Amino acid sequence: MKKWFVMSLIVALFIISACGGANKGGNTEGAGNATNAPANNTAAGNTNEGAADAEDITPEEGASLLVWESKEERPFVEAIAKEFTEKYGIEVRFEEVGAADQVTKLTTDGPAGLGADVVVFPHDNLGRAVTAGLVLPNDFYEEKSKSENSEIAVNAVTYDGVLYGYPRSIETYALFYNKALIKEAPKTFDEIVEFAKTFNDVPNNKYALMWDVGNFYFNYPFISTGGYVYGDNGQNKDDIGLNTEGAISGVKYYGSLKNSILPLNSGDITYDIKKGLFTGGTLAMDINGPWTIADYKNAGIDFGVAPLPSINGQPASSFSGVKAWYVNQFSKYPQAARLFASFASTKAAQLKDFELTGAIPANIEATNDPSVQSNEIVKGFVAQFNQSTPMPSIPEMGNVWSPIAAAFADVWNSGKDAKEALDNAVQQIKDANNGAAAAK
Repeated sequence: MKKWFVMSLIVALFIISACGGANKGGNTEGAGNATNAPANNTAAGNTNEGAADAEDITPEEGASLLVWESKEERPFVEAIAKEFTEKYGIEVRFEEVGAADQVTKLTTDGPAGLGADVVVFPHDNLGRAVTAGLVLPNDFYEEKSKSENSEIAVNAVTYDGVLYGYPRSIETYALFYNKALIKEAPKTFDEIVEFAKTFNDVPNNKYALMWDVGNFYFNYPFISTGGYVYGDNGQNKDDIGLNTEGAISGVKYYGSLKNSILPLNSGDITYDIKKGLFTGGTLAMDINGPWTIADYKNAGIDFGVAPLPSINGQPASSFSGVKAWYVNQFSKYPQAARLFASFASTKAAQLKDFELTGAIPANIEATNDPSVQSNEIVKGFVAQFNQSTPMPSIPEMGNVWSPIAAAFADVWNSGKDAKEALDNAVQQIKDANNGAAAAK
């Protein structure tokens, strides 16, 4: 999940759109270095829609920039780089580096002076980048980024109270439904339970709903009914909310669904099995991400996408991810890099990205643009994103996945008491977090 299925997402959404500084690690050199201190100038000629017309940062004389991005995003990066060069006279070079690999590469290339000036990666890698002192805060354009983009997206690219990212695109999962089998998307899980009573035919592999019941990424909605992973917007490792009363209630309900809608063990449900049943017309609904769109569309299925059904009367929040631009702490031209990051994340830029690659905008006005709103599939994901929770970006999130997945598996496969399973998982996470802190 941490790789976000980036390639599939971009290809899938492109098909659909075509058819219709100071850091937590203690390194303060970047914030105090005069070459990294933002400066501004009047930019009356700025015509890039959504950019700061009154003021822009002053780029360094003779600046040139290197940008990392995946090959799937090449059309957008090259197009926006050309506009940027025409406007500011600053050369921008592009190098193919996968978004999920950039923090690891920047860890060595950054201090060596070999890293890109501007990088882009999913927000759940931000904690590693900040604690390693790899990226500068989004300081000069902070208010602009906050006011123009979704609050969820802004929170996702903020770490320890400091905004680092320049939000660009969003991702989450939602409910796919086969319109030939169920005309409208259910609003509640209880409705799915009722539908399953007449639709399910286990011997013939007919099921009302499937999702990856063994994967916490997809099971988070059952925690979200009064629970959370880490407090303070996912930043406080000492505040674990996985075994609150609301979370326990949600996971207890989750366990009941094995008997009522999906009588299979978690290991028997895979992406390929779900795809085969959905495209074969025996699976009515699937909880999945936009990377699935191409497979279902190519199979000729008339499907819709809607927000997840509510659970125990509570809205079901999904995990979400945000891709954003970041400025390399070790850049020779940090002001020019800030200027590019801002320029390449405006409303106009995000709409161009959507047009060329299918990336769903984080910008509020871009999301409401007719080119986005006219795409019913994309609208379904945007609606779910608006009630989503960004995956925590702190390094301690790595201690969560295995214990909580085991807890869900025990509840689903063995009928273990939800409270007991969650309490055990939380204790394991606390032990790992304290051990990690002691090791530091």
